[in-house]
Amino acid sequence: MVASLQLMTLGALLVTTGSILVCAFSLSGNKFIQLARRTRWIMLSLLLVYAYSTPGQPLSDALGVFSPSREGLSDGVLQLARLLAALAGLAILLDRLHRQHLIAGLYTLFAPLQWLGVSRERLAVRLALTLHYAEVAMLHGRVGWQDTLGSLFEPCGETTRQMELPLYRFAVGDALMLVAALLMLCLSWR
Repeated sequence: MVASLQLMTLGALLVTTGSILVCAFSLSGNKFIQLARRTRWIMLSLLLVYAYSTPGQPLSDALGVFSPSREGLSDGVLQLARLLAALAGLAILLDRLHRQHLIAGLYTLFAPLQWLGVSRERLAVRLALTLHYAEVAMLHGRVGWQDTLGSLFEPCGETTRQMELPLYRFAVGDALMLVAALLMLCLSWR
């Protein structure tokens, strides 16, 4: 989805983003709002960087060189739409899938990497550990970032644990979703 969003024209992007946002609000509204709130400064920074760094026609002649460009604002809004659509899709994914199922799905998708000599087991375990420690860090509340970084170097007291992934067979629905995603990517390529 994210790859096809990069290739879409303005009209297709706005329709797709609107559809994904409607789905996200209806299926996983709280998760989407949580993700959007956490990334609000990144989104604002993205818009400002595009608005002030892209050359073009100034938005306001009265501000002179301190005015953002029209082209920059346009490009910034396009990137913001892409980011919102990606966040909405991620919100649905994170809200509807348990962490184990998410990692199991990625483990299955990592299968072609074995041809390159990459261990998909290691990737899945590293991803699971990253998600676990990110969740633990978020659960500690509103602690300063210095305290959070300091706590990363403290021993965690956990012993060795085993991780079991529920692996499922590739079903007809999975194949249809993969075909739909590839079709969406091919259509947006034009």
